Amino acid sequence: MEFYEVSLKYSAEQDLRNIDHQYIPKIIQVIESLKDNPFPLQSRKLRGSENFYRIRIGNYRIIYKVDVKEKMIIIFYIRHRKDAYKNL
Repeated sequence: MEFYEVSLKYSAEQDLRNIDHQYIPKIIQVIESLKDNPFPLQSRKLRGSENFYRIRIGNYRIIYKVDVKEKMIIIFYIRHRKDAYKNL
């Protein structure tokens, strides 16, 4: 089985600092699970994009991009649902 490398953009690291602490362990667990499967059942492809996806964790969304050729996942945002789709 091939594993993907996961990278967090600076914006995602900043977002993690502002999230309610009760959600952080679950968010980290989901990000780690993306290494094994970048397209889990709960992920949805974002409309209007070729390789951007989102995962819902309570009221928070993880917005990420998958590069299949390079085996790389880039996490762009981890934000509350009301702010998650701004700046896309």
